Amino acid sequence: MKSKISKLLVAGTLVLGLGMLSMSFVNYQDAKKKPWDVPEAAKSVKNPVASSAESIAKGKELYTKSCKSCHGVAGKGDGPKSSELETPCGDFTAADFQKQTDGAIFHKAKEGRNDMPSFKTKLPVDGDIWAIVTYIRTLK
Repeated sequence: MKSKISKLLVAGTLVLGLGMLSMSFVNYQDAKKKPWDVPEAAKSVKNPVASSAESIAKGKELYTKSCKSCHGVAGKGDGPKSSELETPCGDFTAADFQKQTDGAIFHKAKEGRNDMPSFKTKLPVDGDIWAIVTYIRTLK
């Protein structure tokens, strides 16, 4: 009798574990496919940092410290940490990415989502995020 109960408990635990694993996989797949919606108001915000050699250099310095480990040296989403992430890293050189407004890119960096951290506290000066956006525009 005890061995039947033990076998049922083991089987039940196995089924439950497999069910949870498959749900995690589904959630992971959904996260990969779900578009990153940006509020219209955020999309229309203009970059207050003018593109200049100085702002691009500052953006590159900040990018190197804060973004390169995931997004890679050239912004292709192939940084050393990218393989550890559950969701794909954005490729800043892709035409679809470059079609976004500066405001949309700023919003995504500031707010974050899934594996992409929020930079609200990491880069609390908005001008720093805007400088990164200015630099990212050079990665076409």
